Amino acid sequence: MLEQNKDIALTGMEALKVLSEIEFILISLRNMGSFYADKPFALEEYRKDTTDFIDDFGITTRLAQIRNIISKHFDDTLGEDDMDDIERHMVGLKFWKPKPYRQSVEARTKNHKP
Repeated sequence: MLEQNKDIALTGMEALKVLSEIEFILISLRNMGSFYADKPFALEEYRKDTTDFIDDFGITTRLAQIRNIISKHFDDTLGEDDMDDIERHMVGLKFWKPKPYRQSVEARTKNHKP
């Protein structure tokens, strides 16, 4: 890690923006989880409400803004591995991947009760 990236500083307003966005997302998801916790029969509604929340409230855009606020304070000089410190730290992340379509459909059909 570059010496100048060992400590970064956000302005107070940047920190408040990041914290308010995280709070909005976290508490909203917690509220949805709590609402549906005692309604195991409402799994499809829970999934739909969660998806609608992500889509209707621009959650991916909000998360991208949080990432931008934080990452703009890092020096993005490339190292010997041709990566900056952020890239190097993220290289091992495992991202969501869709299940093969056939397995996904079969699993839903198997668990579906008319």
